[in-house]
Amino acid sequence: MTTPYPKTTFPTLLQQFFLERLIQQRNVSPQTVAAYRDSFCLLLRFAQRRLGKAPEQLVLSDLDAPLMLAFLNYLEKERHNKVRSRNARFTAIRSFLHFAAFREPTALPVIQRVLAIPMKRFDKPLLGFLSRSEMQAILDAPDATTWCGHRDRAMFTVFYNTGGRVSEITGLKVADVVMDGCAAVRIHGKGRKERRVPLWRTTVTEIRRWLVRTHGGPDQPLFPGWSGTRMSRPAVTARLQLAVQHAATVCPQLAHREVSPHSIRHSTAMHMLQAGVDITLIALWLGHENLATTHTYVEADLAMKEKALNAIQPPQTKQTRYQPKDRVLRFLETL
Repeated sequence: MTTPYPKTTFPTLLQQFFLERLIQQRNVSPQTVAAYRDSFCLLLRFAQRRLGKAPEQLVLSDLDAPLMLAFLNYLEKERHNKVRSRNARFTAIRSFLHFAAFREPTALPVIQRVLAIPMKRFDKPLLGFLSRSEMQAILDAPDATTWCGHRDRAMFTVFYNTGGRVSEITGLKVADVVMDGCAAVRIHGKGRKERRVPLWRTTVTEIRRWLVRTHGGPDQPLFPGWSGTRMSRPAVTARLQLAVQHAATVCPQLAHREVSPHSIRHSTAMHMLQAGVDITLIALWLGHENLATTHTYVEADLAMKEKALNAIQPPQTKQTRYQPKDRVLRFLETL
């Protein structure tokens, strides 16, 4: 005679998932915990509106495939989330359901139907990056005679030197920079991964001048906001947009470009690639865990070459295309 599994409530399962699986067993970063938390807050509020149940009254079987499909549709249609964000939310929920399947086997049929929902595919746009002249114009744009301008110039220089993410650059502390001997910066990357990136002489010079002005202690942010605390992502983006506006007077093409902090990261990678740096070194420089992520820069570079090749074909060359005579084939060609 088999012993029945003890039934575990949904709130208990959710608490165990966060405290035991994510924090204790997997030791994920606080950023991952926050991302998973936000995903479940959205899901539980949606379920409350749709089912009329408070989150603490939900049972695991309530999270069935129809509810999940409706939630994913809500993310895209009402919250206007991109497909990538939709998939990231769904990844958090799938991770919980994999965990719940072992703790509550009686709910396995419901869980399997939800896990059968595929991730949504999406188009990956060609990576946008800046030319060297455009990047230099942005670095020169901030007014170094002002406190904010001086900080921005040093910050954007570190952005370009390291190819760092926004969270990595805003998270830098004064103690993370070593300027004696082999100058480098210690970057705290995604998933608690650290890497050391060498600094150019121009970057070291900018940082030295900035530190003389701020007199920041070792535990202080390297690039603080007005309050002395860590800058937010919107604040960094706003300062970059201001620099781009000023740089557009030197490089008018910048006035029509969408430039974000991540554009600088892409530019660093592409400039290294165009200079002949090995792709594995670029992956280490950027902190890519998977080399396939770095390969997207190679694909972008090849795509540009193909575009240039098509542009210089003789104008008198006539492009022809096969036209099927059969009606069925014609129909298939229209799809």
